[in-house]
Amino acid sequence: MNTATQGMGRRICCIGHITHDRVITPHFEADMPGGTAYYFAKALCNLSHCDFQLVTCVGEDALPVVNALRKQGIEVISLPSRNTVCFENKYGDNMDDRSQRVLAKADPFTVGGLEEVDAEVYHLGTLLADDFDLEVIKTLSSRGVLSMDVQGFLREVDGEQVKAVDYEDKLATLPYVDILKANEREMETLTGTSDPFKAAELLAGWGVKEVLLTLGEKGSIIYSEGKFHEIPAYPVERAVDATGCGDTYMAGYLYKRSKGASVDDAGRFAAAMCSLKLGEKGPFVGTEEDVEKIIKINDL
Repeated sequence: MNTATQGMGRRICCIGHITHDRVITPHFEADMPGGTAYYFAKALCNLSHCDFQLVTCVGEDALPVVNALRKQGIEVISLPSRNTVCFENKYGDNMDDRSQRVLAKADPFTVGGLEEVDAEVYHLGTLLADDFDLEVIKTLSSRGVLSMDVQGFLREVDGEQVKAVDYEDKLATLPYVDILKANEREMETLTGTSDPFKAAELLAGWGVKEVLLTLGEKGSIIYSEGKFHEIPAYPVERAVDATGCGDTYMAGYLYKRSKGASVDDAGRFAAAMCSLKLGEKGPFVGTEEDVEKIIKINDL
């Protein structure tokens, strides 16, 4: 058993801002809740026997979304904020290409605000660079397994536009991170290389225990304990909505790892969940059985 699964129980906690999203694709335009916290929670609530808690920080305008999640049986701790994060996500024909604008920001998470949060695995759904400071990361790392989506740390807001920047505190932060997820563009911004194998080794050298690099149609690569695991991307009839795909991937991966699955099996489960979500508008709505069926059909 590797470091990233030691002590994992049945309790996963995702910490992140629920957002108000304006999604624009070639197929539809819609206003909807969003953010890592939202897509992660919606994905996990469809899986069997998942002991899960969501911690978010939103303005009063997002409380109806929080209450709707609670009605679905999701345990939600909602911290107060002056505003709710508001994003505009615009996609072209290639769903891997996205432009963003930030129309409003929420208050960051603090050590004091997370004092009562207790879990085996913490997943940080970063959206903007100041969501979590180093003290929060150190504190949560000392309590359990720390998983992180790096995307927010690589976003600089200039006016309303989101620009890709390197993560200045990465060398101080990454030794506290057990599991790190980045997509192709984030990987290159973070490491300076477009080679995922070199990028994974660099990130591991900086202290990350398990490196997850999602590569769109090329699948994903997971690097753990000096070994590469190449995970296929399962086919989808039509790519409808890529918003939240990475969050769905992480929900599936952490869910399976928390149940004792191998890196390979967890990666394939995550990839199959991601493909099912990509073919539908909004969050993942399938079941564990649907995911296993995709894997069985394609891995024959």
